[in-house]
Amino acid sequence: MHTKIAASIAAATVGAFLLSGCSDTSTDSSMDGHSMTSMSSAPMSSMPASASAQFNDADVMFARMMYPHHAQAVEMAELVQGRSDNPDVQALASAIAAAQQPEMDQLTSWLAEWGQPAPSGDMGTMGGMDHGSGMGMMTQLDMDALAGLTGAEFDRQWLTMMIAHHTGAIDMAQAEIANGSNPDAQQMARTIVDTQQQEIDTMQQLLG
Repeated sequence: MHTKIAASIAAATVGAFLLSGCSDTSTDSSMDGHSMTSMSSAPMSSMPASASAQFNDADVMFARMMYPHHAQAVEMAELVQGRSDNPDVQALASAIAAAQQPEMDQLTSWLAEWGQPAPSGDMGTMGGMDHGSGMGMMTQLDMDALAGLTGAEFDRQWLTMMIAHHTGAIDMAQAEIANGSNPDAQQMARTIVDTQQQEIDTMQQLLG
């Protein structure tokens, strides 16, 4: 069982790094609609001439929101050390951190290229988003409660929380696939959907 789960985790991790590196040089100033409108981005007309990558408002929203979402997932992964004795949970946490930290770096790079402010790992920057709207973000109380657990109780709560967290990330990624225009951002979104769904499947197996 452990061998099969470890293999699925490894396969999911490999997929997370298959991001294309080149962008179109045309500028798309369209403001495609999307379901997450409580955060506003700078008008496309104010973009500096050097921000030549093709992008739209949905791409900016995706980068701004996925960064703190990933940051919390990495924080949750780091909690596993010293609290879980389950090698499958430990391997999954390592895979999550290994996949999502490089994606955070890429999101930061895109926002800089697009003339946008650097993202923040503080979930309070997510613009008044309703955390019950499917994004899967945990409150600080949730994180504090998780940090106070150990052993099987920790594993069960961590897996339950991470499934909800991944589900939220998939929803955000699907919005980018539907509404974004930057090919690299959309490729990352597709990778997130594929990788995190595989991890959800693994976590559900571990929960029994």
